[in-house]
Amino acid sequence: MKRKTYSCGLEAALDVVGGKWKVLILWALHDERRRFGDLRRTVSGISEKMLIQNLKEMEADGIVIRHDFREIPPRVEYALTSFGISLSAALSPLCEWGQLHMARIGAVKEEEEEARGRIEA
Repeated sequence: MKRKTYSCGLEAALDVVGGKWKVLILWALHDERRRFGDLRRTVSGISEKMLIQNLKEMEADGIVIRHDFREIPPRVEYALTSFGISLSAALSPLCEWGQLHMARIGAVKEEEEEARGRIEA
């Protein structure tokens, strides 16, 4: 299989964390390993199917490692690999920016929704 080539680093990074859920899963794992149910509760709004799919993709990309304890009842934990930890560190400034501007972003989004509602009415 031919290796994918990228034109810039951002393109490569987005290929790994693209989609709605991967960044949120990555961030949920940035400070501790978690069990599946804990991840599902932490990543608000994600379905079980989407969490499973995204975790498998992240595991295939070398971002997440799955540890199966082979116990009854089943116990599985997910954690970031060293590759995933380096990606999480890169996302930290983006998280800080979001925290700093959260109120402004929320207000802008609310205004957009109100404007759309007036146009549709």
